[in-house]
Amino acid sequence: QVQLVESGGGLVQAGGSLRLSCAASGRTFSTYVMGWFRQAPGKEREFVATIRLSTMNTYYADSVKGRFTISRDNAKNTMYLQMNSLKPEDTAVYYCAAGFRVTSSSKDYNYWGQGTQVTVSS
Repeated sequence: QVQLVESGGGLVQAGGSLRLSCAASGRTFSTYVMGWFRQAPGKEREFVATIRLSTMNTYYADSVKGRFTISRDNAKNTMYLQMNSLKPEDTAVYYCAAGFRVTSSSKDYNYWGQGTQVTVSS
């Protein structure tokens, strides 16, 4: 069982940066695949990025590639999402998730945080 708590959201101007954190509880944090998703008002939840433990390989949605960086610190049971060059269309509630396979489908993730709001003003 894993419990996830996101933090670091807020209001930022376009072109700015934010770093989201996802603190996980549970001794088996290092065995999970971790991911970030986001959901804007009136839209479906969409994949942002994911990271595999064994290789630390990372995967990104095309819309954030080159601007966002996902990372994890297993010793601290924490995952991060560094977001640079933010755009108004990045405005959404951002969720961290844990699962057992590398996938962009939200249905395949077993555990979710409560979400943190990111608002990018133009």
